[in-house]
Amino acid sequence: MKMMIASDIHGSAYYCDLLLRAFGAEKADRLLLLGDILYHGPRNDLPRDYKPKKVIGLLSAVKERIFCVRGNCDTEVDQMVLPFPILADYAVIPLGNQLIYATHGHIWHPDNPPPLLPGDILLHGHTHVAACRTFEKNNAFTYWNPGSVSIPKEDSPHSYMLLDTDCPADAVWKNLETGAVFRP
Repeated sequence: MKMMIASDIHGSAYYCDLLLRAFGAEKADRLLLLGDILYHGPRNDLPRDYKPKKVIGLLSAVKERIFCVRGNCDTEVDQMVLPFPILADYAVIPLGNQLIYATHGHIWHPDNPPPLLPGDILLHGHTHVAACRTFEKNNAFTYWNPGSVSIPKEDSPHSYMLLDTDCPADAVWKNLETGAVFRP
C-alpha cells in the first residue's frame, strides 16, 4: 500500500489544496494525517489562506482514504465538523517484523519514546521540521517526521512523505510546492 503522510495543516486552505493535488498525482492509497488539522495554535502565525471551513470541505471529499491521529491543536469540536476520526492519540502500522508508531509528537517523541522494539519507527509531526534519524539508545529506533504542510520551521520546506508499506526503507520526503524529493 502506498501512503502519503502529512502533518500540521493548521487550517490553511491553500496548502491543504496543494496537498490533495499531490495526493492525487502521487496515486497514494491512503492519506495519514499526523494532527493539527484546523486550528493554527497560539504559538503560530496564521498560515497562508487560513480558512478552516474550506479545509473541512477539501478533506471531506477524500474522507474514505484518510486516517488521522490527534494533534495538540485538535479538539472534540474539530471532530464534530470532520467526517473522519481525528481523536486517536496514536496509530500502529505493522510492517512485517517491525511497526510504525504514528502519533502527533507532543507526548511521544524521540526524548520520550513509546515502547518500541529495535527497528521500529516513531513517526510524528508537531515540530514542523522534516526529519529522518536513527537513535541507537532507547531500543535503536528510527524517527521520521514529514515536516509541516503549512508552517514549516528551521528552513524545512512545506513537505510530506510517501511510504510504500512493502518497502518502508524507501520512504521519501517531498517538497509540497515543487514536488522535489529531499532527504532531511
